[in-house]
Amino acid sequence: MASPKKKLQGLVAATITPMTEHGEINFSVIGQYVDYLVEEQGVKNIFVNGTTGEGLSLSISERRRVAEEWVTKGRNKLDQIVIHVGALSLKESQELAQHAAEIGADGIAVIAPFFLKPWNKDVLINFLKEVAAAAPALPFYYYHIPALTGVKIRAEEVLGGIQEKIPTFQGLKFSDTDLLDFGQCVDQNRQRQFAFLFGVDEQLLSALVMGATGAVGSTYNYLGKKTNQMLEAFERKDFSSALNHQFCIQRFINFVVKLGFGVSQTKAIMTLVSGIPMGPPRLPLQKASREFTDNAEAKLRSLDFLSFNDLKDGNLGACS
Repeated sequence: MASPKKKLQGLVAATITPMTEHGEINFSVIGQYVDYLVEEQGVKNIFVNGTTGEGLSLSISERRRVAEEWVTKGRNKLDQIVIHVGALSLKESQELAQHAAEIGADGIAVIAPFFLKPWNKDVLINFLKEVAAAAPALPFYYYHIPALTGVKIRAEEVLGGIQEKIPTFQGLKFSDTDLLDFGQCVDQNRQRQFAFLFGVDEQLLSALVMGATGAVGSTYNYLGKKTNQMLEAFERKDFSSALNHQFCIQRFINFVVKLGFGVSQTKAIMTLVSGIPMGPPRLPLQKASREFTDNAEAKLRSLDFLSFNDLKDGNLGACS
């Protein structure tokens, strides 16, 4: 059975793939990106080539190079690097899994294939099993994101008996708002040391109450410090403070969701907050508008998520 250095827990940043204005991957800023996550956000685990990283918009060779760069630049700085290796082609997914093992990644994750879809739990597990077998020494995580894959098989069903089929199975990235399904994943597997990683950033506190052991999300790239404050309050059972932190985070997410929020906008916000150029997304996604970036910046300042000295009317909506 795969044994990671330690259980994957706490915050895991779903990394963005930096690109040039011409749509090529900008590998040159990844080292700076690692330092920013660790030093400024207090985040030392990453999830590479997932949804936020536009992994399925990259070629296989690009995905390999991106994974290599994160592993190289994160060595001795990051705790765990999980590489998403899911693909529509089983062979490509296996190739990426084997590559992740060769370069020294700490784990792999796989989404359900989403064009020709598995129609029940057993078919899905058979697919996942074949990918996991290509990297038998690496911890394996199932990435559950039904809104994007269209695969509606409940995660609770998938987890039932999964470790007997996939001995390297270590946990679940649960990117869905169905807290009944998530709660039953936890409740029915209490005797197993699985990592239950929640993937809906604005609902994380609810998931912590239900037994989440960590979280994978895009906002931890730039709101990691604030979210870590929520985790710390929860750990010391200061639930009132934890709730205030969650509400504060929700104020920002609620604001940008109404403007239209996705990978493109995440890149714009990360560029704004970190000062590291993330560039545009790759087609079919479109670059975030100037109007969006200006509005997001104003909201970040009003919540005191950005330092500022020139806000004349004070900071009435700031989060403590």
